Amino acid sequence: MPSKPLSLRDGLLALAVMIVWGSNFAVIRLGLDDLPPLFFAALRFTFVVLPAVFFLKRPPVPWRNLAAYGLFIGAGQFGLLFIAMRGHITPGLASLVIQLQAFFTIGIAAYLTGERVRPFQIAALTMAASGIAIIVAHTDGTTTNLGLALVLGGALCWAIGNVVVRSTPNVNMLAYVVWGSIFSAPPLYALSLIFEGLPAMREGIANADLGTAAVLAYQSIGNSLFGYAVWGWLLSRYPAATIAPMSLLVPVFGIAASALWLGEPLQDWKLGAAGLVMAGLCLNVLWPRFAAIRGARTPPAA
Repeated sequence: MPSKPLSLRDGLLALAVMIVWGSNFAVIRLGLDDLPPLFFAALRFTFVVLPAVFFLKRPPVPWRNLAAYGLFIGAGQFGLLFIAMRGHITPGLASLVIQLQAFFTIGIAAYLTGERVRPFQIAALTMAASGIAIIVAHTDGTTTNLGLALVLGGALCWAIGNVVVRSTPNVNMLAYVVWGSIFSAPPLYALSLIFEGLPAMREGIANADLGTAAVLAYQSIGNSLFGYAVWGWLLSRYPAATIAPMSLLVPVFGIAASALWLGEPLQDWKLGAAGLVMAGLCLNVLWPRFAAIRGARTPPAA
């Protein structure tokens, strides 16, 4: 697909998706005030599936592919993330650390395909890892080593889900997410019943109000259905190299929303750690594009 700049309308749509995806971390934290984390995640994916599954045709991929995606993204990524965000890590840092899925994805793909990890990717990972090391050195009552470990586990599950998706290219991503989520909710309900208990699930329903409903709607309709529908539509109109860098804004909006809505403090060490992680992510995403442009402008040797 030939390169072309984003139109103003499409740029604003991409920005809207980044705002929704970034601010979603603060919204998750609000929902956890009323609902146990695993039960909350189960409800989220229930409303991703219903009623959309009745209006979207199942994508032409094997059931095992949809099941793998649903399990790793649902029970894996979001199950671990929701547990972590209930008192083990701040929303702003969670939105940042979860982005390390990009490096896990590179590592898994290299292991499966034998593709060599390139020097710029090693440099990018080193930057990001330095930022995580700063966070580890400053864990306190709001961010713990357990919280970091859970979010990193969620990032690993997200990366595995990415690899699963890449094995079936050219599918309707919205339909894929909806049908894959069929396999997300049941294990989350089962895990909630085992680890949180039926009384906690009942109490969560009893505590639910219009605010809880709005949080669930934001999660299912805004974050999943709107986000993936628009993102998939943009990817169908523009090269991935044009659209993918926009995802770097997710932790920016995540940290900003957490600071503005929830009063998360932005200490110097946190900003420094965020800068290192973001620098690593930027290098990983933007270097191939920069190298391609530089190569196209370099005249061949005589």
